[in-house]
Amino acid sequence: MVTTDEKIPQQRTSFDLTSYLKHQKDLVDQALESSLPITKPEKIYEAMRYSLLAGGKRLRPILCLATCDLMGGTVEMAMPTACALEMIHTMSLIHDDLPAMDNDDYRRGKLTNHKVYGEDIAILAGDGLLSYAFEYVATQTRNVPPEQILEVIARLGRTVGAAGLVGGQVLDLESEGKSDITPETLTFIHTHKTGALLETSVVSGAILAGATREEVEKLSRYAQNIGLAFQIVDDILDITATQEELGKSIGKDVQAQKATYPSLWGIEESKVQAQKLVDEAIAQLAPYSEKAEPLRAIAQFIVTRTH
Repeated sequence: MVTTDEKIPQQRTSFDLTSYLKHQKDLVDQALESSLPITKPEKIYEAMRYSLLAGGKRLRPILCLATCDLMGGTVEMAMPTACALEMIHTMSLIHDDLPAMDNDDYRRGKLTNHKVYGEDIAILAGDGLLSYAFEYVATQTRNVPPEQILEVIARLGRTVGAAGLVGGQVLDLESEGKSDITPETLTFIHTHKTGALLETSVVSGAILAGATREEVEKLSRYAQNIGLAFQIVDDILDITATQEELGKSIGKDVQAQKATYPSLWGIEESKVQAQKLVDEAIAQLAPYSEKAEPLRAIAQFIVTRTH
């Protein structure tokens, strides 16, 4: 785990998002590598590490670190929670890829967990990552008041449960093949299935650093908007990108007869709506001047990304 009190680098004149994301991703990857050593039984730890260390943008941990820094915290304070967020996200991907769910063969350019280790071990690997995430926050967080750690743990629990990710996934599965899905239902699905964890990633970093309720509310609104924009862009990329660009199977939403934003609005209107959400998210950061530049740049990156 990173143990330095290093502050996130800032460039006051021209913020370089590419360098920032690389620097933060390297920190997160280093912390994740050391967070989960292999012990007995080796197979389950290998399966957990296979998906946890398979790459990815590390967007959720980076958002956690960014908001902690914005509120005056340090990398050391936020890194255990940042790792836990990626563990939970990885669990959701392992389970989402299973034949009983989305039945995907590729994730992040590699065979999915159940294709390598079998469905039984994949389920257990996801379970193992989920439980370890809570343990890791509780045992590894340093220099943070216990009540703030407890609030983060409670938010993580709500985010991943029936009130969040699980609830969104259930409604997503129930909606497959239906032709009468409304934009409101689709938004409910994605604010729970995708947006909830993004929101908790943003908010948890702020809570660890001692943010006020008003600050947490502003950052929640920022996160809710970028979370929905993220899903709209995902829906667009499922139609327009190649498998090599995405690192996973394409066209799965169409095959599963899922309602998507492009299917309801068309691609161009979906792009317009995603940009509106990002603009609304950035507006929440007005009080923070240059200090919030990473969060502004990440919001804009969400609607311009190609993978």
